[in-house]
Amino acid sequence: MTDTYRPDTEDHLVDLIAWANSERKPLAVHGAKTKHRLGRPMSGRTGLDLTAFAGVSLYEPEELVLAAGPATPLAEIEALLRENRQQLAFDPPDLSGLLGAPNSGTIGGVIACNLSGSRRIKDGAARDHFLGFDAVSGRAQKVKSGGRVMKNVTGYDLSKVLCGSYGTLAAMTAMTVKVLPAPEKTRTVLVFGLDPSQAVAALASGLNGPFEVSGAAWIPQSIADRSDTDHIRQAGGSVTALRIEGFGPSVEYRCAKLRDLLSPLGETEELHSHNSANFWKSIRDVEPFRSDDRVVWKISVAPTDAPTILSALSHLKAVEAYLDWAGGLIWLAVDAPRQGAHEPVRDAVNTVGGHATLIRAGDTLRNTISVFHPQPAPLAAITKRLKDSFDPNGVLNPGRMSEGV
Repeated sequence: MTDTYRPDTEDHLVDLIAWANSERKPLAVHGAKTKHRLGRPMSGRTGLDLTAFAGVSLYEPEELVLAAGPATPLAEIEALLRENRQQLAFDPPDLSGLLGAPNSGTIGGVIACNLSGSRRIKDGAARDHFLGFDAVSGRAQKVKSGGRVMKNVTGYDLSKVLCGSYGTLAAMTAMTVKVLPAPEKTRTVLVFGLDPSQAVAALASGLNGPFEVSGAAWIPQSIADRSDTDHIRQAGGSVTALRIEGFGPSVEYRCAKLRDLLSPLGETEELHSHNSANFWKSIRDVEPFRSDDRVVWKISVAPTDAPTILSALSHLKAVEAYLDWAGGLIWLAVDAPRQGAHEPVRDAVNTVGGHATLIRAGDTLRNTISVFHPQPAPLAAITKRLKDSFDPNGVLNPGRMSEGV
């Protein structure tokens, strides 16, 4: 990156983006730079540093709402919520270990990339809890959308448009999110030795029952053998896991009933408190793949199609994968630094319908292949029109998601 500008007011930001338009100067929008290895590289662009827009400006625990600048550290927000036994319900992942970033990043980075953890299957994605924002568009116009409640109707739901746009449409200066109470107790029911098809069926049984499952994952033996938890490491096989949260007596009762349901499938066990939290942190933060340099893919498919994908890609070099979201999310690592195994990965996904996103790879590979799953022509046209509407001269993170957009 060459020169970097750091506006300290919204008016200053408007002036900078207006200048970029007049000079046709593309800007690389960023905060703490912990997510700059996601998407296509922005090297060589003039930097637009938003770190001045930081700090919690409003927090009303009784109203379950929090407002902050996009550069507010995620760790600061989570610490504040813990003091009131609350949490960000979409369970934002900390990908610093996977991406080699210095810390867990900012609330703006999480929202800009629409990052959600294992609890998404119960409480929804980041965009479902993103209530509103203040921003400056690529036209150098101030934009304000949403409010402090979920049923604030002001026309188009621009919050959902900006969430996951990777800073390509507007530079946010403030945002409001919904928060929820943290559970009193957390336990995880484990079933050992299931293959992917059996595991997906077991996870579906748990989710379709009256157990209020908030996490549903499967890890192969190769990952289980590296676990820090004795119960998992010593099992000597794959691990299927279902998380139960809530009030203490309710959690105990639901775990017992869930184990009764799943015990015919294999040996069962429970993780309590600390061990349960560590297990789900590992799943959410993709810790099984952080200590090597393999290419990492995030694959979204229908849960029932996950075993088909794993089988189709089992021939790849040093391939390893695990399932989250009851099989709807596949984290896959492969030793393919030059091509990323993108052709077999995308071919496999195309046969069942879904998306394969390149999450970790070198700059050369991220410049060579599509980081995000190629869009059908009609959807690509809509994406282009949306970009043109917010940023007609392409000054905000051009090409970050798709080449030429």
